[in-house]
Amino acid sequence: MAIRDPRKRAALQQMGVQLWELRELAVDAPVLSAPGAGVEDAAAVTDAAPAGAQPESGNPVMSMTWRMLEKAVAECRLCDLHQSRTQTVFGSGNPNADLLIVGEAPGAEEDRQGLPFVGRAGQLLTEMLIAIGLTRDQVYIANTLKCRPPNNRDPLPEEVRRCEPYLVRQVELIQPKLILALGRIAAHNILKTADSLARLRTREHRFGSSSIPVYVSYHPAYLLRSPGEKRKAWDDLKKVRALLCR
Repeated sequence: MAIRDPRKRAALQQMGVQLWELRELAVDAPVLSAPGAGVEDAAAVTDAAPAGAQPESGNPVMSMTWRMLEKAVAECRLCDLHQSRTQTVFGSGNPNADLLIVGEAPGAEEDRQGLPFVGRAGQLLTEMLIAIGLTRDQVYIANTLKCRPPNNRDPLPEEVRRCEPYLVRQVELIQPKLILALGRIAAHNILKTADSLARLRTREHRFGSSSIPVYVSYHPAYLLRSPGEKRKAWDDLKKVRALLCR
C-alpha cells in the first residue's frame, strides 16, 4: 500500500498495516473529502429483517428536537447510573454525518470530559478515521449508554433499555447512511443479537424501521489489548470507506 500523506501513513502504521512504495508511481488511497457520498448495499449477506431498538409508541423522546434531546440526556434519572456519573456523554461530531459510530458506554475519561472516545481508545479511533480519510468532525460518535457504568462494567439490560430511546432518536435525527458498531456489546445492544463478533463482522445488518445499514468491527480498546487484530479492523474500515465513497 502506497500512501503519501504523512498523517495517513502514521495512522496506518498505528493500525499495524504494512506500507510500501512504488518505484515509479505512488497512488494515494481514496480520500473522503466530505461525508456526503451515498451508501449502497454491499455484496455481503444481508439480514432478513431490520434489527435495532424499537421504542414504545408514544415515547416523548421520539418527538424531541436535537436540543431537547441533549437536555433530556443531561438531566436523565431513568436508571441508577445517574448516581455515580460525573456527567452524561451525549455524543460529538457532525449531526448531519453520513457515518454514525456507536460504542458501548463512556469510560472514566469520557465521564470526566463529557465526550465519547477521548481516552487511549479514542486516540486510536481518531487514527483509524484518518486512515480512511475522515476526521472526527465529519462523523458522529455516540454510545449505547450515555452514562459510565461503575468500574467500566458491562451495561445492565435495564440500563440499556432505559437509554435506548436516546440513541434511536439520535439515529432518526442524524439519518446516517451507515452505522459502524464498535465492539461486541455495542453490536449486541444495537442489533438485538447474541451472535459472536466474528460472525457479526461478516454480514451487513439493518437498524430500525429505516433499515440503515450497520457494520460491526472491533472496539479500539480491544485493539489496544490485541494489536494482532488490527489487520482485521483495517479490512472493516476499508469496507466502510468503499461504501461511503460510492
